[in-house]
Amino acid sequence: MNAAPTIHASALLVGARAILIRGPAGAGKSRLVLNLLHAAANGSLAFARLVADDRVHVVSAHGRLIARPPAALAGLLEVRGLGIRQLPYEPMAVVSWVVDLDAATSSRMPERAAAQAVIAGVTVPRLAVARGCDPLPMVLAALTLGQPWTAAAGAAEPAGLDDRADDRTLVTTPLRAGQG
Repeated sequence: MNAAPTIHASALLVGARAILIRGPAGAGKSRLVLNLLHAAANGSLAFARLVADDRVHVVSAHGRLIARPPAALAGLLEVRGLGIRQLPYEPMAVVSWVVDLDAATSSRMPERAAAQAVIAGVTVPRLAVARGCDPLPMVLAALTLGQPWTAAAGAAEPAGLDDRADDRTLVTTPLRAGQG
């Protein structure tokens, strides 16, 4: 399945589901992956592991979006200022939502259409992060307080997610002051 084209993104498994992180070069995709890996290491998240950095194979399978690393980049993460690092990685993961960094359509209370993305024909919840905003607090809040589709914006849970594990159960402890 690695013959599928790649997209410019990173993917991280958090608990049982992956986050697909998109954005232009220099937007902070690898930095967000590294910060979420550190959050798991310090106990803010129960589990996080790299799937892919910089390029991701995405395919639709049975109505779900599957992310895989390209073979040449598997387990590699670019850490700005330190270079390329080898990390443990997952060979594939089901994507449960997408984070778009430097998003032009970011809004305080997103409309339902803006809170979804269609990738490889699969509709997934979307969190848009405006240019200049630190995505880590928003992503941690979504992981600890509920995914973007449960936000007060009134967006109903997308079809097909009702049979999936609730990602909020993947957090071991809530964030405390000074942890973000």
